[in-house]
Amino acid sequence: MYLSQEEESIYQGERGETLRRMMEILVALGDIYGAEELIPVRSVQVAGVSYKNIGDAGLEWISDLQGRAVVPSILNPTGMDLCRWQEMSIDEKFASKQREIVEAYCRLGITIDCTCTPYELYSNIAGPGDHLAWSESSAVSFANSVLGAKTNREGGPSALAAALIGKTPAFGYHLDDNRVPTHRVTLNFDLKGSDYGALGFVVGRMVGDGIPLFHLKSYPSKDDLKALGAAMAASGSVAIYYVDGVTPAPPTYEVNGKAAEKIGLGREEIDQVYQDHPLEDAEMVAMGCPHCSGQELQRIARLLSGRTVKKELWVCTARKTAQAFPDLVDAIERSGAKVICDTCMVVSPATDVRAKVAVSSGKALAYLPGLCRVKVGFGTEEECIDVATRD
Repeated sequence: MYLSQEEESIYQGERGETLRRMMEILVALGDIYGAEELIPVRSVQVAGVSYKNIGDAGLEWISDLQGRAVVPSILNPTGMDLCRWQEMSIDEKFASKQREIVEAYCRLGITIDCTCTPYELYSNIAGPGDHLAWSESSAVSFANSVLGAKTNREGGPSALAAALIGKTPAFGYHLDDNRVPTHRVTLNFDLKGSDYGALGFVVGRMVGDGIPLFHLKSYPSKDDLKALGAAMAASGSVAIYYVDGVTPAPPTYEVNGKAAEKIGLGREEIDQVYQDHPLEDAEMVAMGCPHCSGQELQRIARLLSGRTVKKELWVCTARKTAQAFPDLVDAIERSGAKVICDTCMVVSPATDVRAKVAVSSGKALAYLPGLCRVKVGFGTEEECIDVATRD
């Protein structure tokens, strides 16, 4: 891989040990995947934040680094609400370690927004054609698919390296040749709300790391696209998809001169997701995976109006989003529900002690059984609210 004179000097350690190690990570990735050069990135989103996931080894590695991010860089969710962790029954030891991790990232100049939806907070961090180094699966999907930006799914160390260097290797989804649809998925029925998460759950399993192009009868909202991409990234490894007439168009519709594989789905395949994951016996309801937007908070507040929560109900969102909509947060919490910031049900140890959790998210449906070892029920937002508010 070609390095400029400045990049070579960093690689040789002339700018300090931390930057040498970061450049070493980027060069190694570039060599493995055949990148010819490093390219500047507009922004970075760093995963590997929850103490539950990275443990003491990860904390030690981050704490040993010195330097400052040179591009806008945002942190992924932690393992707890940084202000209300006691209300989540997080123990003091975990909380202390989690705070150390966040403080270590803060010293490196990473913005402590702790969200998987950074695009909800900042409109200037990603746009069409921008190269990024994002690492959370649903954020990567949204950036590539809806925003028209270009990013691979980075690991925590490579994303942090990109933040401190300001560059990433030019391979994978940074190149148009690797952004061509591999599958055409056609649906001749309407979708609504959680159906998009169910569709993503099904299609992700079918296409793996492929690139689906959807032909839909219904017109998805921004939140619907978020749910669709998040589910496919979790049940499969889909990092980019297209919706004909909705998202930015693909570079071409053909792969090496051959048309993409065709998939037709019926309503029964979506309904099967609900049937296979009934809501009965759920002892907790968790919403906001990915983090809730203002529109989703408004919808949840409306569904909870005049009702009282009888089971634990988490509504997860970014702290800046909660601060932007205090009236909606108050309306939700008047029911007894908790608006949880900085974290989500997937990365928090507070979920692990539950026997069964009800969700309306295809991403959570895919991740919770493996990452938290809990049973999962899947339903619409309305059904999940019903579970939370009945005896």
